[in-house]
Amino acid sequence: MADERELVKQVAMALRSIVDPATGRDIVASGSVEELKAGGPGEVDFVLLTGPDDPAGLAEQARAVAESVDGVEIVRMEVRAGGSRGGRKLPVMGQAGGGGREPAATPASPTPDTVPGVERVIAVSSGTGGVGKSTVAANLAVALAKRGARVGLMDADVYGPNIPIMFGVYSRPGITADEKVVPIESHGVKLMSIGFLLDEDTPAIWRGPIVMGIIRQFLQQVEWGELDYLIVDMPPGTGDAQLSLVQLAKVDGAVLVTTPQGVATADVLKGIKMFERVEVPVLGLVENMSGFLCPHCGERTDVFGRGGGSKLAATAGVPFLGEIPLGAAVVEASDSGQPTVASAPDSPEAQAFMELAEKLVGVLQEAMSD
Repeated sequence: MADERELVKQVAMALRSIVDPATGRDIVASGSVEELKAGGPGEVDFVLLTGPDDPAGLAEQARAVAESVDGVEIVRMEVRAGGSRGGRKLPVMGQAGGGGREPAATPASPTPDTVPGVERVIAVSSGTGGVGKSTVAANLAVALAKRGARVGLMDADVYGPNIPIMFGVYSRPGITADEKVVPIESHGVKLMSIGFLLDEDTPAIWRGPIVMGIIRQFLQQVEWGELDYLIVDMPPGTGDAQLSLVQLAKVDGAVLVTTPQGVATADVLKGIKMFERVEVPVLGLVENMSGFLCPHCGERTDVFGRGGGSKLAATAGVPFLGEIPLGAAVVEASDSGQPTVASAPDSPEAQAFMELAEKLVGVLQEAMSD
């Protein structure tokens, strides 16, 4: 039963990726999807309410998106024309991968817009995994909040959401009267992550349209309030999440995270070029794990080499925002679910994150004055 409830939840999330251009709302929020339930293992049933102004192919698109959810084998969808007040029923049944019908065409890319109440949207990204991108995003957010800024942190890494772990928070968010999600607050930062909505051991196995739908929800249906900065923790690489973010929101800049290793710096160069191609300014490069600091003697050991980040920044012509050392404070903070800036504010690592926040604010102010 728990697996069936989780499947229904993931189908609902997937259907939210479909926006009716007539209303500007997704079909779940607008009430066009009713009676969504599990019909058995791997089976989902729902009713789609349609009106005369709905785009052609809406029903087929809804069926195709529901079928795309991992674990769905059969979709039974009933289309009721004329809305929920006794309209003519048009049964549309389908089995995943069957029926011989082509999925509806993908809607045109939306125009990027500002997020209501948010002054700056900053993406934190990396060319590859394992470089500590989420650690940098979490500590940067807390560092900005310590400087007096109003900060939100959005976890766009839907496949590996680490922000709940970084903050040690696993609560379910609340819902407002107008059906907006209330972000969870920790250390002065408003947080939203798919990790708050799924069970801890539930894998997120979703295709591109669903990823875009989740990011749209987080941008448009979360009650962020008034923010100076919305930090977006991106998944590694240059895939669906990055493209979805820049399509849906006006991104004021990107911060790229790397380690000193040559492989990591080569991958992050691809990320720099990707953001430049979609006309998102690269605000700078951060070299994480730049050296191990011995907690006993304070001696530095360059485990992964040294200087790769600053050299890459110079080559790519982007600002170098600084080095974050690898030390015991970061490891202990990760284990305890407390960002280093909050749990060990006097540590060299925390001081490096505070300097990173200061340099980032300086780069943004300089960009505004140009």
